[in-house]
Amino acid sequence: MHNLKDKFLAMFQWKYFIRTLLIVILIFCSIYFSFQYIFSKNYITGPSMQPNFYTGNHVISVRHAKVNRGDVIILQAPDEKNALYVKRVIGLPGDTLTSKNGTLYINGKLYKEPFLKKGNLMTEPLNSIYADMAYSYTYSFSISSLAETPNWEKFYSKSYLKKLQKTNRIPKDSYFVMGDHRTVSKDSREIGFIDRSKIVGRVSLRYLPLNKFTFY
Repeated sequence: MHNLKDKFLAMFQWKYFIRTLLIVILIFCSIYFSFQYIFSKNYITGPSMQPNFYTGNHVISVRHAKVNRGDVIILQAPDEKNALYVKRVIGLPGDTLTSKNGTLYINGKLYKEPFLKKGNLMTEPLNSIYADMAYSYTYSFSISSLAETPNWEKFYSKSYLKKLQKTNRIPKDSYFVMGDHRTVSKDSREIGFIDRSKIVGRVSLRYLPLNKFTFY
């Protein structure tokens, strides 16, 4: 009787171990596949999104999420192999876009940018080409004027640029992005539109540092 009890306990412990192991494997597999197909963990570097995001911030973005104006996204850099950028979506497919005297107009209407509020209070050092100007300073431009610049000539054909010069409109499945630190950000003003297929995900959570924990 004693041996039977021992065998029963041993079998129970073995089954419990197997079940626990399977649960652990299932959890790890779920996490792995979630970050392969649903979420993306990213580490922020560089000053282009200051003062809203700094180097060392850790964020999670949602893959295949709907992208709206004002969203912060992770994207594949069109000008640097295997690099990722973090930028803010300003213009959507079909939009006309013009910046005049530091103010953005989208489809002819004033576009308010509350996310630049902190940057309005911070200024560039005196050794900068934008010395003493606010982080949020945005020089005047339009899609049409950018289509005449050497930077855009690196990415688009002459016929395509001529079309943009006439329409001043963001093409289908393309987005215009900028960094919140406008005076230093390398963004669509320099590297052109971002194709929808190049968007890794929409930033939905900053989890590090803990004192900056934020849902978006």
